[in-house]
Amino acid sequence: MSPRRSYDQYCSAARALDAVGDRWTLLIVRELLAGPRRYTDLHADLPGVSTDVLAGRLRDMERDGLTTRRRLPPPGAAYVYELTARGRELMPVLQALGKWGEGELGERRPTDAVRAHWFALPLLRALEGEGLVEVRLDEGHFHVFAGAQDGPVYGDGPAPREPDARLALDAGTSAALSRGELSVVDAVRAGRIDVSGDGTLAKALREA
Repeated sequence: MSPRRSYDQYCSAARALDAVGDRWTLLIVRELLAGPRRYTDLHADLPGVSTDVLAGRLRDMERDGLTTRRRLPPPGAAYVYELTARGRELMPVLQALGKWGEGELGERRPTDAVRAHWFALPLLRALEGEGLVEVRLDEGHFHVFAGAQDGPVYGDGPAPREPDARLALDAGTSAALSRGELSVVDAVRAGRIDVSGDGTLAKALREA
């Protein structure tokens, strides 16, 4: 395990960056906000990271109390990584960073990788209310737990149970939401987001 690098400054921001300031660390947190993930799944959803760097970051994060590693019971019998309570406290940090970066996003470049669930955090910033929301994009499905306090805040694929609302939108609309150019309510009113479902959240969106 590599020794911790430090700014050696008696400042809480500097101490925080000692733990999460390395390249890829916060993006690993973004992925683990979906719940426990296998190493291979993390590597697949972090295009551009080498296996050595990912393994090193995960070791450092475990050492710093941000993640834990455990073995799934049979028949899975694979190791998964998950955030600790301390690691989950980085959720508002990521959301603030994402909000700050909206103006930097611009149009998608030909070299930009994309995963459907990368739109989960921008959507959570834009949603008001609580409930399970299933989202269908051009890139695929994901679901978010709006207002969740503990556990996963989003996940790949369809919702694990009947959602409170289903949203369908195209790539242009999801990009506009991510850039902060469009609100969910305005997108629903303009017909750019199709809302279905009988839950309180779905009704609130249709009636807004």
